[in-house]
Amino acid sequence: MKKELQYGSKRISYNLEYSKRKTLGITVTPDMEVLVKAPEGSLQECIEEKLEKRAQWILKQQSHFLRFYPKMPEKQYRGGETHLYLGRQYRLRVATAKKNAVHFTGREIHVFHTPRNSAKSVLINWYRHRAKLKFAEIAEPWIQRFEQYGVQPEGLFIQEMRTRWGSCTTNGKIILNPELIKAPKPCIEYVIIHELCHLIHRHHTQRFFQLQSTIIPDWEKWKNKLESMMI
Repeated sequence: MKKELQYGSKRISYNLEYSKRKTLGITVTPDMEVLVKAPEGSLQECIEEKLEKRAQWILKQQSHFLRFYPKMPEKQYRGGETHLYLGRQYRLRVATAKKNAVHFTGREIHVFHTPRNSAKSVLINWYRHRAKLKFAEIAEPWIQRFEQYGVQPEGLFIQEMRTRWGSCTTNGKIILNPELIKAPKPCIEYVIIHELCHLIHRHHTQRFFQLQSTIIPDWEKWKNKLESMMI
């Protein structure tokens, strides 16, 4: 059931569900949706009263997840465009050929595509391939470091995500957005460490951020760098 709460100048939209429980629960998902589970028979005014008390926390959580929203502008994948790779801009060269291929020269990215394939699809596949290799390489020493906490991810996976740079599933799988390959290495490390911390603390509690700060004291610097570059 979709509902809205007016909180000052802001409106908080939330999904309300009733269930056989004794207390009201509020969850903010990484997609910035607010889920409210209330005991059966709860009065709407009581629900809104409790929501108002948690409104600041809800807005803070939404703001946090918004920072992980990939905001790269749409590219046309034409020659002359600049495209990011590991934090640096490279000029794109595009040509038709008999085989699909990408040649990375260190200054330019040359994309060769057949008439049946677009430059966009060829370059995206190249990015995914590079992401799979580089993410595993960057993550390995951090995975080893987290073994001191008695945790290890079930695996590292690449998956396109509309609203997140990374996620950690309940069974310990770490998923990274291939778009992250366009960011500098320290930004990639920050996201990997963030997800590894979720193996120990599932939610963004004070203990979660204390652990993250212990592992990477300047994490805010790289979070801000990621946000500023990927817009």
